[in-house]
Amino acid sequence: MATLALDRLTKRFGETAAVDRVSLAIGDGELVCLLGPSGCGKSTVLRMIGGFEMPSGGRVAIDGADIGALPPNRRPTGMVFQSHALWPHMTVARNIAFGLGLRPLSRGEVDRRVDGVLDLVGLSGYGDRYPGQLSGGQQQRVAIARCVVLEPKILLMDEPFSALDAHLRVRLREEVRAIQRRLGLTTVFVTHDQEEAMTLADRIVVMKDGRIEQVGRPGEIYARPETEFVAGFIGTMTLAEARVEAGRLRWHGLAVPCDLADGPATLALRPEDLVPVPAGTPGAVSGRVARLVNLGAVRMADLDIGGATLKLQLGRADGIAEGAAVTLRPTRCAVFRAGEPARHLSLAEPARTQEQAHA
Repeated sequence: MATLALDRLTKRFGETAAVDRVSLAIGDGELVCLLGPSGCGKSTVLRMIGGFEMPSGGRVAIDGADIGALPPNRRPTGMVFQSHALWPHMTVARNIAFGLGLRPLSRGEVDRRVDGVLDLVGLSGYGDRYPGQLSGGQQQRVAIARCVVLEPKILLMDEPFSALDAHLRVRLREEVRAIQRRLGLTTVFVTHDQEEAMTLADRIVVMKDGRIEQVGRPGEIYARPETEFVAGFIGTMTLAEARVEAGRLRWHGLAVPCDLADGPATLALRPEDLVPVPAGTPGAVSGRVARLVNLGAVRMADLDIGGATLKLQLGRADGIAEGAAVTLRPTRCAVFRAGEPARHLSLAEPARTQEQAHA
């Protein structure tokens, strides 16, 4: 168990700041995901924690001790890379034991530790096989075991599942979460996959252009994005250019109370927060279903609103088809304007018609 603190961590490549004054505190046993698009600086942060990149400024501390002067092999961290990087000529057991060879351990203690982590990652009995005899998922388990056997204080994982198929990614991230909880390992996990971050993380750090946009628990990030970028990056969201006039945000007939001064603003609407109402309902928005996609439990619709597109979530049995006219009101929304805190508006759910109530 260990704490990790980043204080104004910075990395420059020439005039470009790949990481720009990132500060973050991670607690004992916490799993934090660094999430963002390619090039946002998340992997560079991870590599600076592990000692594979030297900061241009700032500080990395574990349990309060500055580790900035230590090389990677002297840091109490372990890194799991996107590529498995296993020695093909060594057995699984020898791959896992390789790092232990630098420690004053007996052969029996090494064997005990290797057997223990093989059991931990679900590969008991695989010690005598070679990496080429394993599937991609099994090889990644070996890479995780090779890291965990060294008993690091901080586990670092750089998009370890990105090369695997979707079904296997789901399985492995569940297994990694179980291992992390069982060992109580403080973990920093880098990903560009929002579903992966939402599933794994105690907290998510959303990054953009080398800076932190928002830090919070998955539910908080989803329900209350603090910036327009976070709103558009996490989950499905319709972002629309609207106007505030006389205390109301207006967009294509939609009118919701808003305390911003008059002027342009960005309206953010989640598909599940839109409720069908009777045509002609005041303050509602009307459009026509241009496209329907069946996702099994729900259907997603693209609603054409006078040339703009609004994302709408529908049930399987609501009877709405492509080409149908629909009128909607939101139960909640967010409003963004540069230089202003985000507004998160909860609105009274409109009354449904008797037909809708029995649908």
